[in-house]
Amino acid sequence: MAVAEQRAIEAAIAYIQTGGTAPGRDRVAAALLAAEKQAKRDKVRYQYEQLLGTWRLGFITGTVKTRKQAGTALGAGRFIPGLVKIELTYEKTECDRGTVKNSVQLGAFRLQLTGPTRFWPKTNSLAFDFTQLEIRLGGLKLYAGAVRGGTEREQTFYDQTLKDQAFFSYFLASETCLAARGRGGGLALWVAA
Repeated sequence: MAVAEQRAIEAAIAYIQTGGTAPGRDRVAAALLAAEKQAKRDKVRYQYEQLLGTWRLGFITGTVKTRKQAGTALGAGRFIPGLVKIELTYEKTECDRGTVKNSVQLGAFRLQLTGPTRFWPKTNSLAFDFTQLEIRLGGLKLYAGAVRGGTEREQTFYDQTLKDQAFFSYFLASETCLAARGRGGGLALWVAA
């Protein structure tokens, strides 16, 4: 990856972590695309352990289809507003398997989805499914329970192929950030929480 692309990603990470002036969204999206191409060219392979931890979503791009639908609202990409906190937490339970927690917090309102994960090392892809939901308002639990088939769905998750699952294919993994392309084609950048 060229120095300019590396600097754009570093500027995006700094902005997500501390605020200030946001780097150009076009620059960040172009830098993520360059990082993805470089990782493919270099045949970079990650281990599941490199993805473990809690990561705050900071920047997203839509797919070509969603960009057409959203028009200028999404443009080349969008930084997640600071008042919305979206985090992924990956925990490993065995070999290539683990769990994911995806939480969205706005003020005192928090929605959290959890479920199983499976890492596919040949493609740096982490497949996931959400089978449990918890909704909180401050310290009050409004709902906690199974969604989309719950335990039954978890039991069949590991029998599925990657093409049958939701996933992120990671092309950048460091101590400070993760970047991936989702199954739908959009790009995302997370920073260490």
